[in-house]
Amino acid sequence: MIRHNASLDLLFLSLLFAISATRLPGQCADRVASPAAVADCAARKTPRAGTAILDPTHPYTLAELIDIAEQYNPATRVVWERAKQKARELGLAESAYYPKLDGLAVFGDERLINPFPEPLAPRGYVMVELPDVRPEVTLQYLIFDFGKREASVDLAKEEKFAAGADVIEVNEALAFRVASAYYQLVTAQERLQATQDTLRTAQTTEDAAENRLNNGLATLPDVLNARAQTSQALFDEESADGDEKIARVKLTEAVGADPSPNIVIDSQKAAPLPDRLTMSIDALIDRAMKNRPDLMAQVLRLRSADANIRAARAEYKPQVSLSGSAAQTSLWPASDYGTLGAASEPTWSVALGIHWRIFDGGERKNDLLIAESKRRDADDELTEIHDETTREVWTAYIGFKTALRKQDAAVALLEAANASYSASLDAYKYGVRNFVDVVTAENQLAQARLSSVSARSELFLEAVNLEFATGTLLRGQPPATGVQSSGGHP
Repeated sequence: MIRHNASLDLLFLSLLFAISATRLPGQCADRVASPAAVADCAARKTPRAGTAILDPTHPYTLAELIDIAEQYNPATRVVWERAKQKARELGLAESAYYPKLDGLAVFGDERLINPFPEPLAPRGYVMVELPDVRPEVTLQYLIFDFGKREASVDLAKEEKFAAGADVIEVNEALAFRVASAYYQLVTAQERLQATQDTLRTAQTTEDAAENRLNNGLATLPDVLNARAQTSQALFDEESADGDEKIARVKLTEAVGADPSPNIVIDSQKAAPLPDRLTMSIDALIDRAMKNRPDLMAQVLRLRSADANIRAARAEYKPQVSLSGSAAQTSLWPASDYGTLGAASEPTWSVALGIHWRIFDGGERKNDLLIAESKRRDADDELTEIHDETTREVWTAYIGFKTALRKQDAAVALLEAANASYSASLDAYKYGVRNFVDVVTAENQLAQARLSSVSARSELFLEAVNLEFATGTLLRGQPPATGVQSSGGHP
């Protein structure tokens, strides 16, 4: 009989559901799916610090592992802090619209030589000492700059949103990495189970050969060959057991915990396999163009490049500013000849100025040329990402379609190999087939089991990769692949 393990069946549904329901780090209350929402959340919240600690006795679901990874993996904290920095840079750009007030308090004493006519001053001068106290408030206010501040704010705003798109991209990549590591662990467990089944098959063959030898119907080489097959199966089982432990270590590393095999994942219940696409290739490409965070980030950076050009052109225009000051000036002058009066009076000044740089040795020209070059660079990079997105969607689409056909072929192969081995073993027991035929059928069954596991693994991974390629892992959108109903119909 063909062994049907239900844990892989449920993985597809749990995988897509868990990823789409996962929140981004920083303990945001709401699920955020747009760059602007993520950027605003990053400005308010701070991701957790430290290393994730996993309970070695708790069976973790995929949703739990992704949530832990997004809170503790260093990659998410790095991109989150960068988004916070971009949000603060927007605040800096917006502050240029406000006046600048400075407070100043001066406590001074000055001794001066003051020339004076000799008839009035015997020496032709007098010595004056001038202590003063002057608390003062100054104002600087840029009134008009021909759009430079507006361009700077637009640039910072687009960079902030692009940083939000980067957060989504890093989190989607991390979710895919965790899901892949989780899935690889499930696959390793299934391969371990397949090698254990193969070991039992080899032991069954060995028992049959020994029974025939005891009855005088087989030769010693047949038994030795059967024992060699059993030893090989035991070797394969030990190798699969080591691979399974390594898969555990990789999963803990992806989550952001200390790499260790001490992790337990949940056992799944029966669920159907993905068996079809719900969208055409054109619809998948269109979805990717709308949802891919790397495309969003590049479009936003292209807009920021446009704003940078406007800011560079505004440098050629004058700036109109208002300046003023108000103080309470207190003086107690003293002279070595004559008498001077003390004073404590409000003083103020106000000025409306126009600043226009006439010559700068080509600084503004080069700044503008650099800004225009960066704009062309951003446009070319957008074209490159656009083509890369199309290629990745096509690759994921073809990969899923191929995985479907390989799964069907693997099911047929396992059925045929299982039937072939059972028939060969029965025929060998009755003496109508030789031992070589049984060993051949046994090896074919072992390969069919591994092929079945690999095909199912590839099918699930390609289904998730299709969601990743279209940029919908964290968007909560309907999956691009469909599954069989409980009754066996789509």
